[in-house]
Parts: sequence; C-alpha cells; structure tokens
Amino acid sequence: MTEIKVYETGDHDVTGDGPPPPPPPLTPVPPARQRTAGEEARTLVAQTAVGTLATLSDDGSPWASLVSYAALPDGSPVLFVSTLAEHGRNLVRDARASLVVAETPSGNDPLANGRVTLAGRVVAPEGEREATARAAYLAAVPTAKYYADFKDFSLYVLEVDRVRWVGGYGRMDSADAQAYANAEADPVGDARGAIEHLNDDHADALLLMAQALGGYPDATAATCTGADRYGLDLQVSTPRGSAPARVGFAEPVAEKSGLRGATVELTKRARLQLGAQ
Repeated sequence: MTEIKVYETGDHDVTGDGPPPPPPPLTPVPPARQRTAGEEARTLVAQTAVGTLATLSDDGSPWASLVSYAALPDGSPVLFVSTLAEHGRNLVRDARASLVVAETPSGNDPLANGRVTLAGRVVAPEGEREATARAAYLAAVPTAKYYADFKDFSLYVLEVDRVRWVGGYGRMDSADAQAYANAEADPVGDARGAIEHLNDDHADALLLMAQALGGYPDATAATCTGADRYGLDLQVSTPRGSAPARVGFAEPVAEKSGLRGATVELTKRARLQLGAQ
C-alpha cells in the first residue's frame, strides 16, 4: 500500500480570512502514485555528499557542523571525521547524532526546497562493512584519499532510527528505519532542469494533461512544479482559481533518460482522451 504524504498545516495560529481553498476537480482523477517519505529521503541523500551533522558536546549542548558523507546501499550515511574537530570528539563520547541533508536552493526562498533529517547512532563498521563503507566514502569524496590514513580520523556509519522529510511548505512526512532502508532513490533525481524545460517549451502539453487527466477541464494554463519516477505535479489555473494537480505515468520511470518518454506518453494519452470526449 502506498504511503501517503502528510500535509501538516493546522498547527499555525493564523489571523484573518486567509486565502480561499483551491477549486476542486470537476472530473474524476485517475490514481497517481506518489513517492513515500522513505523514497523522498533516499532521493535527497543520493543527490549530494554534504550535510549538517548534529552531535552532543560534553556539556550536553548541541553542536552542528558541515560534513561530507557517503551512503551505503541501504541509505546509511558514512562519516569520516577527525577528533581534531569538536564533532569528532563528541562522537567518541556519545554516539547519538543526526544528519540534515538539503536540496540545493533554488528561487528566493530556500525553505521552499526539500530537506531530510536522519537521526540515530553512529557505529564503527567492522570487517566487510568497513571496507564497503570506506570505498563508498572515497568514491563520494575523492579528496579523502589525502587524509584517509591519518590517525585522528575515524570511519562511522550512522544507523538510522528515524527519518523526517520536508518537501517545502505544508509537505512533510516521517519514516521509520525499515521504511527508509527498503526504499530506493528515485532515478529521476533532481528534476529541476526537466521541469524548466517542460514549462518553457511544452506549456501546451501540460495544459492538455491538466484538462484531460488532472480533473480540470476548465483549465486555462498549467505549469509543472515537480517531476519524479511516478508522475508530474502541476499547478493549474482555472476561472475558479488556482489548484494543484497530479498526473501519473503509465509505468514508473526506471532511469532518468526515461522521463522524456513517460511525459510524451502522458501527452498522447491526454490528447486521446480529449478527442474521445
């Protein structure tokens, strides 16, 4: 069963009338699968090798540091830290830690972008896992080869206990350790280039999708706001107001290059449906 994103917006004390609710769809909308919180988190972790590590200092106060990391096949972050740094000394004393990984900012509001917090405890890997973790870190952070054998550095794996994903305002969800480990990173990855291309060059196709597949036959315009292996997120303009919509691909995209073909199929399906109507 597909996990549903939780949109938490009811915990703010807002005065005034506020914006009007978005207009509802006018026609039935085919089911469109969404990424789970685990998939969202794994996708963000796979997109970069830099995060903010939070540890506990000897007086119990939090300490945050910018660090490089790698990820094991199950998504566990690999850290390589020095005891010359406070976070390295903190981990020797207290294994509790969390890592924040954020999407590269775009636009004027960085809080509108995605980020994920992974919380758990670090362990020093042994045997085959140590070799795997070391190889993963050197692949993700090539400059580490210059200090990989320094005695003050230690290799750790963050064993994730819980995950909190935030996709922007009002879009957030949690995942447990198993859901995170079992999820896969989306092969589409960072789709902002594809989204820009769709909006710049294929606005007519997006409008067709909104009208035929998104539930808004009265749409006058549509822009793409998100793209992943399962479908496209749209923002639709209608005479009744603006509303979000989602249209699902016929099949999940298996690799990033498949996004184009899946979008073309959506356009053809929308044209066929409008022609039939």
